[in-house]
Amino acid sequence: MNITCVESMGIPQTRFEELKKHYASIGHTFTYYMDRKEDEATLIERMREADIAVISNIKLPESVLKQCSKLKYLSVAFTGLDHIDLKYCSNHNIKVQNAAGYSTTAVSELAVGMMLDLLRNIVTLNEKIRQGGSRGTFLGRELRGKTVGVVGTGAIGTATIRLLLAFGAKVIAWSRSERPEVKALGVEYMPLSDLLKQSDIVSLHVPLCDETRGLIGKAELELMKPTALLVNTARGPVCDIPAVAEALCNSTIAGAAFDVFEQEPPLPSSHPLLSAPNCLLAPHIAFATEESFAARADIVFGHVDDYLR
Repeated sequence: MNITCVESMGIPQTRFEELKKHYASIGHTFTYYMDRKEDEATLIERMREADIAVISNIKLPESVLKQCSKLKYLSVAFTGLDHIDLKYCSNHNIKVQNAAGYSTTAVSELAVGMMLDLLRNIVTLNEKIRQGGSRGTFLGRELRGKTVGVVGTGAIGTATIRLLLAFGAKVIAWSRSERPEVKALGVEYMPLSDLLKQSDIVSLHVPLCDETRGLIGKAELELMKPTALLVNTARGPVCDIPAVAEALCNSTIAGAAFDVFEQEPPLPSSHPLLSAPNCLLAPHIAFATEESFAARADIVFGHVDDYLR
């Protein structure tokens, strides 16, 4: 079979050369690319002859997939699959498999890191000291003792809970399904409205689907404390982002941190969060660490090997 990895995936060329030798030894061809191109013409060119393709979070619509008539299997180097036309794949017998678990630690650590920054204003104070300023009368807040509402208790949400408990926070949760191991940690599940009312910090960890799209909107934001913080490392459209920006401008909530948006960065200059106060932004980086990318390669090419077998 023809196996194609359409992007570099953050792993060294030496690893790709090892994979090329491995697949040649079992009778398959392996093509890889050391750059990332997201335009449809390039994707079609790279995938047209592929029986198996490896890709991360580059959007794969029907207009690309229908030009790849040989495609039988997609090993996706990403947890979410909302960037792929799964209906087309299902209708054309293209198996799609994600890489669950590779970034659990990475995402949970960034979520807590964003909470700490919002509480202690690390980025803002860094700029202040570089401009010749001082602490002045600034006082931060501690994570210990805060009530953190974790929305979604899958693998990443549960890992975040464990970190929060280590910091001495009180954790409450809402999820579409409740996990006994989370309850065993002393975490109470409750309706989302109650969680929003009680939380000092709300951290989002749900996948994007019809049920979760717009989960946090104007009405939900108005339930939160005016001192509360919102952290989104899940998917941008889980929130009504203009409503979040408005809530920040109106002091409905005290701060927010977003690593995900309606689109992949760069963001347009008119994006509402860019001008919203007390808003920490990152360029969809939570999943991206040296450790997670190495683990991701093991997972996605392990899936390819399993499929070939």
